[in-house]
Amino acid sequence: MHPPANQHPKKSEGLKSIFATIGILLLAPVVAILLTMFVFQSYEVDGPSMESTLQNKDRLIVYKLPRTIASITNKTYQPNRGDIVVFTRKGTIDYNNTENKQLIKRVIGVPGDRVVIRDGTVTIYNAEHPDGFNPDEGQPYAANNFTTPGNVDITVKEGEVFVMGDNRHNSLDSRAFGTVQDKHIVGVLALRVYPFSKVDAY
Repeated sequence: MHPPANQHPKKSEGLKSIFATIGILLLAPVVAILLTMFVFQSYEVDGPSMESTLQNKDRLIVYKLPRTIASITNKTYQPNRGDIVVFTRKGTIDYNNTENKQLIKRVIGVPGDRVVIRDGTVTIYNAEHPDGFNPDEGQPYAANNFTTPGNVDITVKEGEVFVMGDNRHNSLDSRAFGTVQDKHIVGVLALRVYPFSKVDAY
């Protein structure tokens, strides 16, 4: 006795559904890895250098796509002044010389800027502001008698940025190790996702 003719299409559809499900399950980890490598990366704040903007153990999402595109097209990746960036730093003062450490800081100086830190104040001199301006003035992180220790006078070259933590009295940054090359920048802060009470976009 032959099965009804309409049973074979149903069996075929069932096999297609199974294979499609298997394909999705196999593809999902690959997509997740590619997204992490080239588009987004999860990051946990380690230390107090960005307080009070970011706290120790905050969970962040860093946006990497512009950096990825710059690498593919062999162009310079230039974050904006005020952006919070994650970058890789090897052999900084607080770490042994073989360790690659990811740090998170705020971009204060961009190419062409002369960054001067004196008497607790940051002044940026450039073509648009030959008389200088204070990049911290009016910023939310710079409240309550905000000062910047140090004595710095440096001009930021092409393909570099000058970075500092918002907690200027407790931050290892460009005042100690100089400017950061664009090739070492991982990406720019996009979201704080934890703690849930402080979820925010940047």
